[in-house]
Amino acid sequence: MRAFDRPSGWGWVSRALHWAMAALILFQLGLGLWMTRFVPDLLARFTLTQTHKSWGTVVFLLALLRVAWRLANRARPPLPPMPAWQAAAARASHALLYLFMFLMPLSGWLLASASPVQDLLGMENLVFGRWPLPDPFVPGSDRLEAALHLVHTGAALALALLLALHAAAALRHQFVDRDDLLARMLWRR
Repeated sequence: MRAFDRPSGWGWVSRALHWAMAALILFQLGLGLWMTRFVPDLLARFTLTQTHKSWGTVVFLLALLRVAWRLANRARPPLPPMPAWQAAAARASHALLYLFMFLMPLSGWLLASASPVQDLLGMENLVFGRWPLPDPFVPGSDRLEAALHLVHTGAALALALLLALHAAAALRHQFVDRDDLLARMLWRR
């Protein structure tokens, strides 16, 4: 299988980035829900939050790589024949997915940075306990933290709905329309 995309199929790099991002985003959505709704112990939640922030940074970096790879690969498989509204919906949903790939990690980082508790306790935003992220909000602000929490949570809900729609559309194309849209992103082709 070739690394670069071509009109006849996606290259292995695009496929690997697609599925790695899918797995990480689903993991992050699940972890975010778990740690905020089902973990009452503050110390355990703190540890999970650090993990969540670290993997969020990885999502952001992979999103940058994915955009760079997409710009470097102008030859990509065309959409199969479909009504114009479906093609427009596919383009719009993909644009929104890219937007959320950046919005979620950025809003999460800004949310953590805006926390006054972080400043009070002298905590840094560390990626995997090693690499510090800059803190643009010193001192933090309860109002800013609350606003960013709404953005991050709202974006998570919207992303979850968009992913469900994306998966449903891919399955419909594969098993109802039988146009091999999903098969082109799987490893077997």
